[in-house]
Amino acid sequence: MNYTQNEKIMSITENTLIIGIDIAKEVQYARAFDYRGIELGKIKSFNNTAEGFSSFHEWIKALTLEKRKNNVVIGLEPTGHYWFNLAQFLKDIDIRLVLVNPFHVRRSKEFDDNSQTKNDLKDPKTIAKLVIDGRYLEPYIPEGIYSDLRISMDMRESLINNIVKVKNKISQWLDKYFPEFNRVFTEWDGMAALICLNEFPTPEKIIATGVPQIVAAWRKKIRASVGVKRATKLMNAAKSSIGVKEGLRMAQNELIYNLEQYDLYMKQHDQLEKEIEELALQISGVKEMLTIKGVGIITAAGFIAEVGDISRFTHPSQIQKLAGLNLIENSSGKHKGKTSISKRGRSRLRALLFRAIMPIVATNKEFKILHEYYTTRAENPLKKKQSLILLCCKLIRIMYTIITKKVEYNPEKLINDSSLNLQSKVA
Repeated sequence: MNYTQNEKIMSITENTLIIGIDIAKEVQYARAFDYRGIELGKIKSFNNTAEGFSSFHEWIKALTLEKRKNNVVIGLEPTGHYWFNLAQFLKDIDIRLVLVNPFHVRRSKEFDDNSQTKNDLKDPKTIAKLVIDGRYLEPYIPEGIYSDLRISMDMRESLINNIVKVKNKISQWLDKYFPEFNRVFTEWDGMAALICLNEFPTPEKIIATGVPQIVAAWRKKIRASVGVKRATKLMNAAKSSIGVKEGLRMAQNELIYNLEQYDLYMKQHDQLEKEIEELALQISGVKEMLTIKGVGIITAAGFIAEVGDISRFTHPSQIQKLAGLNLIENSSGKHKGKTSISKRGRSRLRALLFRAIMPIVATNKEFKILHEYYTTRAENPLKKKQSLILLCCKLIRIMYTIITKKVEYNPEKLINDSSLNLQSKVA
């Protein structure tokens, strides 16, 4: 990870063939250059198929032979997911692949023709020039269990989004056809409420069913005491309902479909979380991460899924930068701008850390003391959000140490800082 720009530039020599590729769903365009930026050969287009990749490989071999190059570096702009297949192919044939930042491509595309034009033929040259200048990064593609964990966490996020959507649809349905329902049940996804929605969802059906039958339906599936009082309250709500009366037959079908979707998503979610736990616990250091009060298996698994193999980092500040939590300052001359975080990097990792730190501060004594200190200290007190971001960075350092040194969480080391003088508050 300590790969400086000078080292990147020095790795591009006169024996290096630099190829820039514009990635698309079906057809890719490639252009080849030497280390001085002189174009070699004609533009190559190839399909995103096995035959296309083979044709591209033959083109590379012909160019390296003709131009007497013994080293090949391929640069591309990571466009969505379309580059994954090509990346796997290049790895299999042992050709080095590097990535350039799409933001850099947009900013530097006018260097040659002073035009804002961005197209499939122009982009490969812009990408190759960025590689020559050392403005690239080595891609990290998770392998083995790290790949499985990242995919499973992606699936979990997608499932949660689907659950939220279908819950919103059901809430919208209730607001339209039976707005009084939520006065009887605080949550519609409780056991008794779900029985009602599945068996007698509309005010008309509740009135037709009657209190005794409603209570009987509940007691078939619920051991807890849900009785006549709640059923009577539901009946009164149904009788005075202002819900829409038209289109009830299809409205009930709509509700059934949404409830079936909700049930399916919840079963998938529960099963997936079990699989995530099994995967995460196979990785060294995860059990130790769980000794931090407030850190659960999903937080630990999400951290590993985003960071990958932590041995590729030499310092926790690199993970901080990966999360976009590194500090930046916009200053010029006598003007000193505000310091903020870069927000460049893996936004999911940053979001996961911020979501995790709030319950940690609420339940973890040491983090709570630190948060109080940072927000109330005499010199340069931080705002609450600034303090939480600082604690996110501290959490990164703790997790890095736990995983790399294979030690358990030690609360005393977190507080044992003489410059803060917080030991007395822990006692």
